[in-house]
Amino acid sequence: MKLEDELKMPKFRSPFQKASLNLMFTGEWMMARVDGLLKPYDISSQQFNVLRILRGQHGKPLNLFTIQERMLNRMSNATRLVEKLRLKGLVTRELCEQNRRKVEIAITKKGIELLDSLDPLMKQLEEDTFKSLTEAEAQHLSDILDQVRD
Repeated sequence: MKLEDELKMPKFRSPFQKASLNLMFTGEWMMARVDGLLKPYDISSQQFNVLRILRGQHGKPLNLFTIQERMLNRMSNATRLVEKLRLKGLVTRELCEQNRRKVEIAITKKGIELLDSLDPLMKQLEEDTFKSLTEAEAQHLSDILDQVRD
């Protein structure tokens, strides 16, 4: 559906305003779809993001600062997210032996199993979301979004 119809806004101040609103609207729309997929698994999209970051470490723990740096939503409270994941048995949180002020976080087997079960669902969501685009168009969209952030 066109943005004009979604927002009931027949005219925009400029193509830049429309692009800005379209990007924000579409991002929120996509996050709502992801949140809906994750809800039955009792994790938020931010918690899912933390788990994916940790899985990418292949068993090597990370500190909170590094997790925060790699998150999609950097305004999230990484400490709170990690604690919720720890209480669910999805991550471990341990003091570093070399530096007692440093906390190391790692994904557990249970966390990996959860991500493994979510992977095909996320893949399907991505395919459904972009079904009207070719791979080349999806790559072009991604390139344009990178260009916007430059």
